[in-house]
Amino acid sequence: MSSARSASLGAPFDLRGKRVWVAGHSGMVGSAIARRLAREGCEVLTATRATVDLRRQAETEEWVEKQRPDAVFLAAATVGGIQANAAHPAEFLYDNLAIATNVVHAAYRAGVGKLMVLGSSCIYPKVTPQPIPEAALLTGALEATNAAYAVAKIAAIRLAQSYRREHGCDFIAAMPTSLYGGGDNFDPGSSHVIPGMMVRFDEARRQGRSVVSIWGSGAPRREFLFVDDLADALVFLMQRYSDEDHVNVGWGEDVSIRELAQTIARVTGFQGELEFDRSKPDGTPRKLLDTSRMQALGWRPTTGLENGLRITYRHYLATAELPAKRAGANAA
Repeated sequence: MSSARSASLGAPFDLRGKRVWVAGHSGMVGSAIARRLAREGCEVLTATRATVDLRRQAETEEWVEKQRPDAVFLAAATVGGIQANAAHPAEFLYDNLAIATNVVHAAYRAGVGKLMVLGSSCIYPKVTPQPIPEAALLTGALEATNAAYAVAKIAAIRLAQSYRREHGCDFIAAMPTSLYGGGDNFDPGSSHVIPGMMVRFDEARRQGRSVVSIWGSGAPRREFLFVDDLADALVFLMQRYSDEDHVNVGWGEDVSIRELAQTIARVTGFQGELEFDRSKPDGTPRKLLDTSRMQALGWRPTTGLENGLRITYRHYLATAELPAKRAGANAA
């Protein structure tokens, strides 16, 4: 069965007047969802880790029972780039398994009307048909550099499906492609490819350097989606989709890492040379999602890569300057 034919519209789930919990509201994805929900006439519930540690079952169940949300977006996760995944596999596996298990079960116990689990495109096998259909899940070996994170995300999807089958819960799952945008992690040691490059190019421009080194050969191809487009897609699915099959959400086209680096150089104003370090791993050769199911449901993204990168860079400049501004104010 093709992805498009298997698309399933459920009974409309009206968010107006409902209490909607965005778990992980302070992260890039969670904050974008909260922004998007501001247009839906609902009450957005949030909780910091100081309020409830989602890795702790008792804390999570107590908070959900007290707050009684009508709907949940599960965007909370421990995330990072290739370096972070390779260095901390136990942390990535434990944290993400615990968060998914606790939130999904607490939502079931509290009678939450609808819940959405968010996956990651790294759940798909390292070698798989391109574009990647939803049916490719668990058909091959995972990319080793982020296998622990991927296993946790696969478990979360299966958990939502299982509660749907056994208990009749309207729990669904969405599978975003690689994301970028305001609120991203710009720490070079733990960031994903776009914010990591953006920081390096910006620093090189400021310091007058003539060369920026990029991990790998530059040949791998990746698909990128602006996070506010993702948030719009997730609200769309929450309102209209109801099925156990997860849904891919992406831009629909990919670019090479070399092309991405050239675009980020242009956006940041870096005019030097790009040097590709082939001693570093490339990761998966290509990762492009088959988004025909999402298109069949009636949703498409609107923010092109270069425009999205310019918005992201403006956000980075604004947030990066805050510490300096505060230091100046304190000195005065």
